[in-house]
Amino acid sequence: MGSTAPMEVERPSIDVRPDLPWLTIVWNDPVNLMSYVTYVFQSVFGYSKEKAEKLMLDVHQKGRAVVSSGTREEMERDVQIMHSYGLWATVQRDS
Repeated sequence: MGSTAPMEVERPSIDVRPDLPWLTIVWNDPVNLMSYVTYVFQSVFGYSKEKAEKLMLDVHQKGRAVVSSGTREEMERDVQIMHSYGLWATVQRDS
């Protein structure tokens, strides 16, 4: 049995940075009241009234707000929860 050197395999250079968190973004919509959005942020994420109101104002005035960050699976769960409350939300990788 002959000795064979390990074969060097060229790996494709893929920009994978698993340390980057994923984000849940809530988008502005013409349907939900600002007080309701604040209530959802407090109820789901346990945010103080002040933090929930700041995020709600970002959604209202800037069109969107990052409401949570973590693993992709966690953020997909948070998006589903936001959808269950009638809010428009998406998952995005933090850049």
